[in-house]
Amino acid sequence: MAASSTSPAPHRRPRADAERNRTRVLNAAREVFRARGDEAQMPEVARAAGVGVGTVYRHFPNRAALIAAVGEQRQAEIVEFGRTACLPRAKASEGLAAYLEHIGEVLSAERGLSASIEAAFGSAEPTGEGRAGAEDVAAQLLARGKEEGSVRPDAEVGDVVMIVCGLAAVIRNAAGDWRRYVHNACAGLGTSG
Repeated sequence: MAASSTSPAPHRRPRADAERNRTRVLNAAREVFRARGDEAQMPEVARAAGVGVGTVYRHFPNRAALIAAVGEQRQAEIVEFGRTACLPRAKASEGLAAYLEHIGEVLSAERGLSASIEAAFGSAEPTGEGRAGAEDVAAQLLARGKEEGSVRPDAEVGDVVMIVCGLAAVIRNAAGDWRRYVHNACAGLGTSG
């Protein structure tokens, strides 16, 4: 018996070329927003990705959706760095310092992207899965640091969140040497503070 034309189509994975185009758009958008900040527009992203503007809109129905996806991509990369390069460190305090320095490097290099995220959503602070992943990395580093005695016993994940928010403000406002800020913040989390 032939299948009815009204039966639902099986769920299909995106075609490989569609997935490649989406990745190209995301990577191009990250570069365009990094360079042009909130002035960047969808046609610029399409040109940078080497695709038509319709392709951009097929993957991202509006500019805010594209900015959100790029922000999520960046946050996922930060969390992955924390998991692969910071958690394995011999000393948790060194892993935590490396994690905060990496976040500073990313935010410093991508001021334009941060400004675009903040303009679109009122805040550049990560939410959802990205925030949960970042907090999980911080929690593991703090727990190990407390066991080693290299992190204050009263240090909390909320302290690391505040440090990152302060770091973002220092970078956004060019309010001084962000690396010095990270160094001093890490000293404050240490047992000598």
